[in-house]
Amino acid sequence: MITALVFGFVHIYFPLAHYSLERLHVFLFNLCTGGTILLYYTEKQVDISSKVLAFLGFSLLYAVSAFLMWYPITLLVSVVLFFLVETVRIQRFSLVPVQFFSAQEPVFEKFHQAALLCLSIGIMMASLVILNNEYFQYVTMEKLTLNTFFLGYSFPLSLITLSLVFSMLDKAKQSFRTSALMELCFWTITCGVIVFFVFILVERFIPQLFVTSALFMAVVTVFFLYLRFADAIQQKLFLTSGIGFLIFTAITGIGYIFLQMSPGYDPQESKWLLHMHVFASLYGWNLCGLSVICRFDDFPIKLHSPTVIAVHWLTAIVLAPLGVFYRPLAILAIIGYSFITLTLFFSSNTRKPADEQS
Repeated sequence: MITALVFGFVHIYFPLAHYSLERLHVFLFNLCTGGTILLYYTEKQVDISSKVLAFLGFSLLYAVSAFLMWYPITLLVSVVLFFLVETVRIQRFSLVPVQFFSAQEPVFEKFHQAALLCLSIGIMMASLVILNNEYFQYVTMEKLTLNTFFLGYSFPLSLITLSLVFSMLDKAKQSFRTSALMELCFWTITCGVIVFFVFILVERFIPQLFVTSALFMAVVTVFFLYLRFADAIQQKLFLTSGIGFLIFTAITGIGYIFLQMSPGYDPQESKWLLHMHVFASLYGWNLCGLSVICRFDDFPIKLHSPTVIAVHWLTAIVLAPLGVFYRPLAILAIIGYSFITLTLFFSSNTRKPADEQS
């Protein structure tokens, strides 16, 4: 995770003419780290299985080969990664995701399977884009690029974090109204993300604005449901902060669309807003979710939660976006992010061992 953030700034100091270091920035966090944690969380085993270790190893190979533009290797590895994800998904759920249409299936389980499907479909779609752009060139579109599709690897992390959020809403399930609202949020978010991605490809800004507005309303609804019905435990504090990051990304996303629609739009002048959007999503919202997923059974953990959350927001919203433009702040962002990551993942818990309690 820390290495992923470092590659988000390396191009400032060591620009490479023919290689995109930002690909490593995205891959190491979303695909390698996020995908591995998603599969580990799905299997529910104490020890990391051979499948999960294989996914981690092949995802690293995928990241390096895609960065170096060794696309034959990337395509071969994609087949292995797709097989691993689908094997885990089918073992946990089923071949055909019929659970999406079952009223008896909990919403958090629907989000969970959607995250796995989104990961495997993302791998497949990126492979099709490589085949089209590098070999066949059947479709020509400005936005049909690898970098556009590689960003899609962040969607599974959002969905698995939402699965965790909805799993903590047991009290809400007792009311038909709130249960229906949770179901509506699931379909709005999962379908909205897909439709939004299509509108990005065809560069239709007005439809993008409507979809992002719907997504914003769904996220705000999730926020209030979570505040109202989730138990007041330490995990809730961090996930509430994470949803705050998600709302921030929705607002900055809407702002970025408005800028794109404005007369005389200059992409260079709106880079600051785009960087705020990306860092808040990856290193704000997604980091909160992945850390709570990994440490869920360890809570409460020894740390001063408000301080950690404050440093997290300062790093993700201020230092990291400004670090892209001002080199000294990039160093501060890496230090701050390293502190957050090491604290969240490696702080000891406050519970005594079973033998001491007895």
